[in-house]
Amino acid sequence: MLYYLFQYLEEQFNLTGASVFQFITFRAAAAFIVSLLISAIFGKKIIRFLQKQQVGESIRDLGLEGQAEKAGTPTMGGIIIIMATLIPVLLLAKLENIYIIILLITTVWMGLIGFTDDYIKVFKKDKQGLKGKFKVLGQVGLGIIVGSMLYFHPDVTMKEQLPKAEQIEQANGKIKVFGDAEKSTKTTVPFLKDNELDYAKALSFLGDDYQKYGWIVFIFIVVFIVTGISNGANLTDGIDGLAAGTSAIMVITLAVFAWVSGNIIFADYLDVMYIPKSGEMTVFILAFAGALIGFLWYNTYPAQVFMGDTGSLTIGGIIAVIAIAIRKELLLPILAGVFVVENLSVMLQVSWFKYTRKKYGEGRRIFKMSPLHHHYQKLSYHESKIVTRFWIVGVLLAVLTIVTLKLR
Repeated sequence: MLYYLFQYLEEQFNLTGASVFQFITFRAAAAFIVSLLISAIFGKKIIRFLQKQQVGESIRDLGLEGQAEKAGTPTMGGIIIIMATLIPVLLLAKLENIYIIILLITTVWMGLIGFTDDYIKVFKKDKQGLKGKFKVLGQVGLGIIVGSMLYFHPDVTMKEQLPKAEQIEQANGKIKVFGDAEKSTKTTVPFLKDNELDYAKALSFLGDDYQKYGWIVFIFIVVFIVTGISNGANLTDGIDGLAAGTSAIMVITLAVFAWVSGNIIFADYLDVMYIPKSGEMTVFILAFAGALIGFLWYNTYPAQVFMGDTGSLTIGGIIAVIAIAIRKELLLPILAGVFVVENLSVMLQVSWFKYTRKKYGEGRRIFKMSPLHHHYQKLSYHESKIVTRFWIVGVLLAVLTIVTLKLR
């Protein structure tokens, strides 16, 4: 809203300084500061409200040190993250931008699914929360909506870099480096020089018209990634500060990629896909990062509030959608490596237990407990040490992810 206000003031009254709101970098930095202040300042009030409503976490006895002390800690703190993200975005972003619209839908959609799950656990006293099938149905539904919008909306296009022989000098003296904007199902493959993969080619067996059906593969991929990453974030939210801290690292890294992908100069220099209008996502992403860091003020050990599924499902959904929108989803196994490993630890544990029970009559475990962070708790590591080391791993993975811009 402020963007449109200052645009009007500049056009009508030539107000000094109003033009600064035209710069994505300025609005993104402002969004980060505003969201950080909102989550840090109003977070305390929301925590007090949750305490008055007796929105306390019911803790399952897993035999972990310090677990009993967490009982009664307010949950549903994801409301802080959502509020601190949406307010600066509504104030500072271009609201007609298709990527901003998609991210707003993602935030509200996943927030409602997580809120419903937390509400059932807290107020209905049902520890199982929202049934798994309904949770997955909601994630699949979002994947279909996002995938359809990214494929069919006319504003979602990309420009591929032209071969040197096809680049020409235009009348204004500038070199035409990129071709025309076009719809595409291509994505980026890390570490390869010719690093583009076209999802539609999976249907090349259909003949010359296979491109017409590329949306089927694309939407399937979107559904798979949204479901996987949101569940990974949900599993990672098990000890104080772990999910919020690792997510903040991932989100700031994605801000770099979104800004580069939406800037024709840097897209040319780094030889990455130029995605028109995608740079506007930087405003949303930094607002989201500020909200996560502000939330950490209250969520670090010992936590004064838990994000609950309201926060964790929303975080995972947003990270997945941003990565898909800038065609960097194949980097998620690296960037979101913490989420992936947490997911895998549960899958391996359950699969091995079922297999050994069937074969030997007694289930055996790979880890002392899953997800992985609980395994280290069982080994008597203090949770603050586990969280800090996971953050360090997250930073290393983020650096490796950024390095892929040039490492091919």
